[in-house]
Amino acid sequence: MHRMTARRIRTMKAKGQRIPVVTAYDYTMARLVDRAGFPIVLVGDSLGMVCLGYDSTIPVTMDDMVRHTRAVVNGTEHALVVTDMPFMSFQPSAEEALKNAGRLVQEGGAQSVKLEGAGPTVEKVRRIVEAGIPVMGHLGLTPQSVHQFGGYRVQGKARKDALRLLEDARALEDAGAYSLVLELVPAPLARVITNKLTIPTIGIGAGPHCDGQVQVVHDILGLYDDFVPKHTRQYLRLSETIALALGRYAQEVRDGAFPTSNESFGMDEALLQDLLDG
Repeated sequence: MHRMTARRIRTMKAKGQRIPVVTAYDYTMARLVDRAGFPIVLVGDSLGMVCLGYDSTIPVTMDDMVRHTRAVVNGTEHALVVTDMPFMSFQPSAEEALKNAGRLVQEGGAQSVKLEGAGPTVEKVRRIVEAGIPVMGHLGLTPQSVHQFGGYRVQGKARKDALRLLEDARALEDAGAYSLVLELVPAPLARVITNKLTIPTIGIGAGPHCDGQVQVVHDILGLYDDFVPKHTRQYLRLSETIALALGRYAQEVRDGAFPTSNESFGMDEALLQDLLDG
């Protein structure tokens, strides 16, 4: 089976095929996600919070994204690897956007990049697409603009905001984006946008009517035990399982129950005797 392509992702909408998407940030998780059959793996700049302990995505650098992208690419064979362009990697100019998108593809190995927002971003999307790099758009709550939004709030509730989101979605489609993430958008509005676009929409907190859904892998696996976003569902509570396993290991070390001969290696008895005698 060949690796998924952006062109094939775009055709999934016309065929009525739903598109499951999940994040991965390292080689080990990427292998598991790829084996599960996801058509798209997103190397999100959410790694800033998930992996690096920041309180937002804003401190994430290009070097961070290149490094984590390469790890995910090394762990996948079939999924399309999409990488977020981090804050200030594309905002200054179209030239800067194209240069950094090229780094993510050339150094990181990504097959696609994702840019947040519309307005001035639309022309940058167009330039990157013209250079041969597939682009996924991202509208609604765009985390890199969290300070402007005043927090993580649902977007598009007011009429003018809803109309702007629809116009922005069409503009990104016209610029050549092959798909579009809708984040924290009212479900009825996401349905309208999805029905009016020919490219697939990928929802996160945007209701059931999008063509696909994306979630942070740490959220759906329950690797955090202090906060569960409203838009996610925990399919496991791995944090509890991991805590129990680590506690058991630590206690067995303290008790001398680990390791045993089963986890140890022997040596030649004659050599051992020589050492003891010498």
